[in-house]
Amino acid sequence: MSDKDGANKAWSGRFAEAVDDRVKRYTASVGFDRRLWRADIQGSLAHARMLARQGILPASDLAAIESGMVQIAQEIESGSFAWNLDDEDVHLNIEKRLTALVGDAGKRLHTGRSRNDQVATDIRLFLRDEIDRIAKLLGDLQSALIDLAEREAGTVMPGFTHLQVAQPVTFGHHMLAYVEMFARDHARLADCRTRMNRLPLGAAALAGTTFAIDRESVARELGFDGVAENSLDAVSDRDFAIEFTAAAALIMTHVSRLSEELILWMSPRFGFIAIADGFCTGSSIMPQKRNPDVPELARGKTGRVNGHLIGLLTLMKGQPLAYNKDNQEDKEPLFDTIDTVADTLAIFAAMMATVRVVPQRMRAAALEGFSTATDLADLLVKRGLPFRDAHEVVARAVRRAEELRCGLEDLAATELAALSPKLDESARAVLSLEGSLAARNHVGGTAPDQVRAAVARARARLARLP
Repeated sequence: MSDKDGANKAWSGRFAEAVDDRVKRYTASVGFDRRLWRADIQGSLAHARMLARQGILPASDLAAIESGMVQIAQEIESGSFAWNLDDEDVHLNIEKRLTALVGDAGKRLHTGRSRNDQVATDIRLFLRDEIDRIAKLLGDLQSALIDLAEREAGTVMPGFTHLQVAQPVTFGHHMLAYVEMFARDHARLADCRTRMNRLPLGAAALAGTTFAIDRESVARELGFDGVAENSLDAVSDRDFAIEFTAAAALIMTHVSRLSEELILWMSPRFGFIAIADGFCTGSSIMPQKRNPDVPELARGKTGRVNGHLIGLLTLMKGQPLAYNKDNQEDKEPLFDTIDTVADTLAIFAAMMATVRVVPQRMRAAALEGFSTATDLADLLVKRGLPFRDAHEVVARAVRRAEELRCGLEDLAATELAALSPKLDESARAVLSLEGSLAARNHVGGTAPDQVRAAVARARARLARLP
């Protein structure tokens, strides 16, 4: 058979007829896995050097392979490399080009390995670099949020539960809540990277190889912490991809929660913040509109990443050991997850740096819902009233304020005294927004001094990250 008919594949000797063109298109992955090319060359070079050290590959072949790979990398980077669907995937495309350049040395490169352990290694090398990149982007977003928190450490706003005004907090304290979420995300990525950083190469197809290879030296050269201990698991494991996508889904969930708040706060009904025009769009029919398209789209893309997680879990749930062609389907959801998360984090870091608050709107909203009621109950407890009784007294105070259409702080001294003999004019001090904030002066509290201290701790923690 001719090469045009698909006969000269790496595995074609077993087959009596050419692959159907529809099958060729259906099974080929080079359209998307070509982005693994750097990792593929990196892994192949480490494998070749090990073979040479072990006396399995002549030194002249190693020199030819290294020279050929340099040229291939230049061709790919320049865009002149001819990717061929007939060669199925990134691995065979590179191997075929290498053989064309250096002859039999290129054919010997695959000694002692399989595409099964090759692709498992490539994906880990690739994902390891992407995790490092995403971790840096997470740090950039945290830094933008910390800057905003420091600037607004004393800016009062309503804290909500059930989206109802609950207690006063500061905008800085609110932003630091997201810093904590993203810090956990960073830690999850680091954990995922640690578990992933084991070398599959050397497992070959599934059972290992008869050649006297040195897997540990390859692991050291490629920066792995060690080798995958079981050859069957090494070629079939995709836990690391699932774990990364789960961590990515949580990152996007946190972004989505922030997005929801930004969307609400930008609404004229809230009017708490403004975002720079460069991160908003207008309406084709309503000239007054400033639409928060970036947060809205991030909220939508969260579902996309969540879907990829479910897809990968479903992909793996029914597979027997060891490698199966199903695993080709791991790359597109993984790649799209990486791209979605990286793009989202980058744009959010830039966008959050443009956020400007409207303090007067936040303050007015904090005054609307009797947000200092709990402070009044706490005062009664401090004066000897059991909390449940104090709760009842303050509930009646709120009802009275509603009848009079005023705030708790506006109730006359006689009104307060009528509710409880333990309430007098001095109770007013705890009913101010600033008094409520200042009273929560402990680690994790919303007092402005505590927010500034938390900002300092967050900066220090960020500075210690690799």
